[in-house]
Amino acid sequence: MCRNDISLNIVHILVADDDPVVREVVRRYLQRDGMTVIEAVDGPQAMAALAGSNRGGTHIDLAVLDVMMPEPDGIAICARMRTEFKSNVPIILLTALGDEDDRVLGLQAGADDYVTKPFSPRELALRVASVLRRSSQRPTADNRTLRDGAIEVRVDAQAALINGSPVDLTAREFDLLAFFLAHPRRVYTREELLEHVWGWTFGDLSTVTVHIKRLRAKLGDHHRIDTVWGRGYAWARTDPDGGGADAD
Repeated sequence: MCRNDISLNIVHILVADDDPVVREVVRRYLQRDGMTVIEAVDGPQAMAALAGSNRGGTHIDLAVLDVMMPEPDGIAICARMRTEFKSNVPIILLTALGDEDDRVLGLQAGADDYVTKPFSPRELALRVASVLRRSSQRPTADNRTLRDGAIEVRVDAQAALINGSPVDLTAREFDLLAFFLAHPRRVYTREELLEHVWGWTFGDLSTVTVHIKRLRAKLGDHHRIDTVWGRGYAWARTDPDGGGADAD
């Protein structure tokens, strides 16, 4: 099937894990939700499926990747999709319980979420639905341009620029920046950011922390994300007297 499957509302989920039991359980739960599952038994198969989707083959709407599968592992695949292929396909990583380093590395590589093993298949299915819903809700008729100093965000074009030069942001980083620019000075807790930007009422708060760290690094000296200790984060306008984050 080709990319015109999207018009038929067929949702393709890639599930990549070297454990056949995990693939089978996840497949059954996702199929119950009306999704079509493509299975991969290792990293090379997963990479081939994602690369093919990026080049016009069978479209993959979301990928569930095991961090520990034979190389390339889930983190390496995620990083390659974000850097080499410039792909924004949503990615959920399956990580070992308690292995915080893998979770942080995965988020830094551009993963949208992660679920720790052992996991509830129903919870994973809910995470998949949540990520898909959020990615499908990107504004298409929002023609605002948000500005603060050298930073410009064109919402409808999903483009971020610094002094006119594009900034390479993941879809989630873009959403986070646009949210901050649209709501300057107000302090948001990590829980509030998770709900407003990710659309989740549950999830690991380190997801927010890692994305803010990545966004600060990409914006460099132009970022205005202040940490308000004990409370959360706020965007400080470049011009505290009224200039800054303007919406056209």
